[in-house]
Amino acid sequence: MTRRIRNLAPLRSLPKTVKAQYYNRVRLALMRLENPLHVQLDEELGQMDMLLSDDEWLCVDRARDDLPLLAWTGFEIQERDALHAPVRCTLLLYHAHAGLLIGRTLPILDRVLQRKLLGD
Repeated sequence: MTRRIRNLAPLRSLPKTVKAQYYNRVRLALMRLENPLHVQLDEELGQMDMLLSDDEWLCVDRARDDLPLLAWTGFEIQERDALHAPVRCTLLLYHAHAGLLIGRTLPILDRVLQRKLLGD
């Protein structure tokens, strides 16, 4: 866990699964582009950024001094035996309205990373 959220208690912690497509694209971007990786989601989510690393994916509000909103952590990949299998993890919510972002954040991140990996 990064320094940014280590001492910050989440409002909620939920068991989740991440679609294989999203997990695999982030892993590929971390290997090919940069690790850790800072991705701006401006096009569709205003001032939201994603700070990606091997251990966590942190969604922050750039306009509020990188205030954490969501974090996907604790990826359970030890027993993952297929690239098409979803990955279990823990989703931490740090903002009262973070739940509104859950369904939109990873699809947008996936599109942005796909463009970056293609050289756009």
